[in-house]
Amino acid sequence: MNLVLMVWRQESPQAQGRLQRIDAKDISAEMSFLEMLDVVNERLLLEGERPIAFDHDCREGICGTCGVVINGIPHGPRPGTTTCQLHMRHFRDGQTIVIEPYRAKPFPILRDLIVDRSALDRIMAAGGFISASTGSAPDGNAIPVAKSKADAAMDAAACIGCGACVAACPNAAAMLFVGAKVSHLGLLPQGQPERWTRAENMVAAMDKEGFGPCTNVTECSAVCPKEIDIGVIARLNRDRIGAVFLVARRSLQSDNA
Repeated sequence: MNLVLMVWRQESPQAQGRLQRIDAKDISAEMSFLEMLDVVNERLLLEGERPIAFDHDCREGICGTCGVVINGIPHGPRPGTTTCQLHMRHFRDGQTIVIEPYRAKPFPILRDLIVDRSALDRIMAAGGFISASTGSAPDGNAIPVAKSKADAAMDAAACIGCGACVAACPNAAAMLFVGAKVSHLGLLPQGQPERWTRAENMVAAMDKEGFGPCTNVTECSAVCPKEIDIGVIARLNRDRIGAVFLVARRSLQSDNA
């Protein structure tokens, strides 16, 4: 199949970017999207042109670093699919495909399709760790966990931190990401000691990084390659309210001491 690619090209963070037309010829329908870009880059190199810069790592739908915006949709048109697992059979011969980087103020463009997503790492760091007693390993069944909570925690832990939710949100909010990270610890007994402060600290870090507010558009959940449920945002908001009451209670205890 032959395709017309309109690819975002930007030499550096300071340079002005533009969409450049690149013809992708003789592309197999069985190729993944990244394999198609590999073929295009090989031809660009043979022609003495600069290859398209894009992020990738595992190419197994696990790490999320492959995320780009394809025809206006982060990770492309297939639901529950990362860019590296998107195959060219889902496109038509002769189709024009617009490929852009994630667009969000906290994700500055480094080059072409590569953006700096370290803001998500800093939010994670603000969440800290869980408190756990040291010593010998406890029995696996020493702390009972309800199956419903264990399942919900595992569903939230499936978040790969790719940033597609941010790129899809008209406000560039990171609430789905933060909600997933807060939920997968806050639902389990091991995450309870820091539950309230974790939510407060991660939201404060999110605001500091310049992410926008959540207005429940739900585009974030629609494009999430791991299909994280929008309910994690509600859980995050409940924990934020809990943090406010915790601070108030500690203040009263301090005044009465």
